[in-house]
Amino acid sequence: MIDQAGNTPANNGDAQQAIARTHEAYSLLTAELGKRIVGQQHILTQMMWALLCGGHVLLEGVPGLAKTLLIHTLADLMRLEFSRIQFTPDLMPADITGTDVITDNLKTGMKEFRFIKGPVFANIVLADEINRTPPKTQAALLQAMQEYEVTAQGKTHSIEKPFFVLATQNPIEQEGTYPLPEAQLDRFMMNVIIDYPTPEEEMEIVRRTTSPIETEIKPVFDRNDILSLQALVKQVPVAEDIVRYAVLLVNMSRPQGEYIPHSLKNYIQWGAGPRACQYLVLGSKARALLDGRYAVTLDDIDALAPLVLRHRVILNFQAEAEGVTINRVINTLIESARNFDLEKVS
Repeated sequence: MIDQAGNTPANNGDAQQAIARTHEAYSLLTAELGKRIVGQQHILTQMMWALLCGGHVLLEGVPGLAKTLLIHTLADLMRLEFSRIQFTPDLMPADITGTDVITDNLKTGMKEFRFIKGPVFANIVLADEINRTPPKTQAALLQAMQEYEVTAQGKTHSIEKPFFVLATQNPIEQEGTYPLPEAQLDRFMMNVIIDYPTPEEEMEIVRRTTSPIETEIKPVFDRNDILSLQALVKQVPVAEDIVRYAVLLVNMSRPQGEYIPHSLKNYIQWGAGPRACQYLVLGSKARALLDGRYAVTLDDIDALAPLVLRHRVILNFQAEAEGVTINRVINTLIESARNFDLEKVS
């Protein structure tokens, strides 16, 4: 792997070697994951893009699609501490962040407060069914996701990096749920959709899960590797036209802006904010790195667009009434941006 001390490449030759080693290690990672998870390789890839960018992921999929197993396996393959939080209506913020308890000081014999860390203090945190808990408890994750720290009783406690939150939602069961507010949705870099496996994959799942054979996996990365890769991602160069294209794509999603396609003006209520531009470019860097490339292309931006914009572009009632989906809107945005003269974007 790359420099265990977290040092980044000093020149182009070192960078190319680091990228080649990263691509090779990532191939090993997917091979090891395949020993435990059937299919879902593209989901792992998208999760890796977010992890290398220091972002977080909102996962949507029906129950039973191995979301928890996938995330736990990812933590095992990287030797990272894993924590799972089951969100329920009665969950309180302190159940996530931790709380102060009164203990005896054996040296002084006096009572004192001691902070007991909650499950958010881990490298990879699975927030399972995050929309089943009230907004007050959902918001307990906001500071941790953005600032990598937790404040309790006036004291700030840092969370060790890397810190990666993956929250799950059930897209078909809405009764008794609390939809995430737009401000919290914006904290997630990506919205990843997990679909049903193919019949062939499902047959293999049945074979494996009904057999007494247990498969062992070998870790590929460790904490220092991930931190080094996160530093390396930021060094991947991006041409000015690529940045301009990402900004144009996001601006086209805003109904008040001058670039929105005429065919979408009646369907979008709110467009994406500046974070979308940042994540499009940063995610494209991670995609190029894992592909073994040291340059970002327009195809990278297009591949990230559905993941980054899906939960940030809010459609109105007219779009719902006419059956206009968010995927259709994003495809129109990409097509319009591709045909736009980038020199006109100031």
